[in-house]
Amino acid sequence: MLTVGEVLAMPPLRGARPRVVAGASGLDRPVRWVHTTELADIAPLLRAGDLLLSTGIAMPDGGPELEAYAASLAGTAAAGLVVELGRRWTELPQALVAACEDLGLPLVALHREVRFAAVAQAVGERIVDRQVAELREAQRVHETFTELGIAEAGPSEILDAVQRLAGTAVVLESEEHQVLDYRPGPRDADGFLTDWAARSREVPQEDRTTWEESHGWLVTRVGRRDRRWGRLVVHSADEPSERLVAVAERGAAALALHRLHDRQRDGAVRRTHHELVLRLLTEAPSPDLLRRCELAGLPTSDRQLVGVTLRPRFEDAGPGSAAALVEDVIAATVHATHELRVPALVCEMERDVRVLLSFPPSTRVRTVVDDLAARVRRHQPLVVGVGRPVGRAAAIDRTLREAQQVVRSVPGGAADGVHRLEDVHLRGLLAMIGDDDRLRLFVDRELDPLREHDERTGSRLLDAVRALVTHPTSKSDAAASLHLSRPVFYDRLAKASRVLGADLDDPDVRVSLHVALLADEVEAGPRPGRT
Repeated sequence: MLTVGEVLAMPPLRGARPRVVAGASGLDRPVRWVHTTELADIAPLLRAGDLLLSTGIAMPDGGPELEAYAASLAGTAAAGLVVELGRRWTELPQALVAACEDLGLPLVALHREVRFAAVAQAVGERIVDRQVAELREAQRVHETFTELGIAEAGPSEILDAVQRLAGTAVVLESEEHQVLDYRPGPRDADGFLTDWAARSREVPQEDRTTWEESHGWLVTRVGRRDRRWGRLVVHSADEPSERLVAVAERGAAALALHRLHDRQRDGAVRRTHHELVLRLLTEAPSPDLLRRCELAGLPTSDRQLVGVTLRPRFEDAGPGSAAALVEDVIAATVHATHELRVPALVCEMERDVRVLLSFPPSTRVRTVVDDLAARVRRHQPLVVGVGRPVGRAAAIDRTLREAQQVVRSVPGGAADGVHRLEDVHLRGLLAMIGDDDRLRLFVDRELDPLREHDERTGSRLLDAVRALVTHPTSKSDAAASLHLSRPVFYDRLAKASRVLGADLDDPDVRVSLHVALLADEVEAGPRPGRT
């Protein structure tokens, strides 16, 4: 937009030796058009941003009338008043100067004669040229984001376009004010990103788009107000132009639309993956099923196929957040498989993330699976169970089941990590037969006497037995694990022996109790979503 100061610098007015006698603070006011008039009551006919040219011959004589005249112009938000000296005054009246200064209305005296028509023409042409340029830029912005939408461009391409059109630094942040991605401006972005989260929290946002002058940020919401997932920030030290606002808002809209389409695509893909994994677990892999796997991006011929189960740590999850944890793990897993270029089926089953990976025969599978797990664990703490690689489609269900059995076998307090069958030993066997009613009857037969006694008396004899079998070589260590003195611990063991009617020093008795305790622990958890 053309300003009063820029108009005064144009050749027609510059040659008239303009001098700003009042309202210099308003020289940055936008000029929308130029009017030439000698009417004293012109104000009602003006629009905001109009610049008035006059010789002053019809202006009032008295001070109060001149003050009222200036107030009428200011009341219409006129851009300013330019008066040519010589026909009415050789110096502008002090009353008019003082009134314009008080109102912040630019008042300019021209010391040489000038053709007002030439001024109006020059200013009008400059305004029209700028408007045409703005329309062309608006069309360029529109075409850019239309092409991105047709091409289903991703966030990276959208941010590239915003930065290119804005010519300055651009940041995409999450709702928690963490930088998701950014593009630097002409200068290094380090200073712009310093202490980002804290500074971003200082910028509230009620409207869709906000300019925060103190930060020099143009901020626009990505997504609907009630479902926003982040903000797009464009560096703008000065008040942003309409074009820059349009660039930011079109960029934010493109990001939101991509996320919506991405979710729809992910939903369809995830349903397909879930159906395929479920069929691979429950039926023999027919040629049609394997063909569908191939079409879904998972080659099965002459490949190493590996089942993986990823279980988020639900223990610290708040109410209603378990589902969000699973979603995060799925998204991180899909992203990791894409980064590693590993074909995979990824889906959720009973709030575990089940994955089937496909590798060429020469791949060092263990290394790649460990790398994939590490990438996912950067986003969420979790336990990873891995089945043994299989080379036949008929054995796919085995590797998938092994991965699930491994996760079920991992002790609840175990550290996050990647676990395989060789890591879980007896727990793995117990997990495999955990659904057998005979195992449940065995556990109840071994442990129910102690459970019932503890429930009646609160004596915690079962804990003492568990400590004994967990520390088979040292009763002192067993007592210390319960924070008990040795005499108290020995007394509890004696009571447990009497309740069970068995000698706890008998190796067979200890093994039987240990197996029952492990089976009970494997059956009890950790379960998906259990806290």
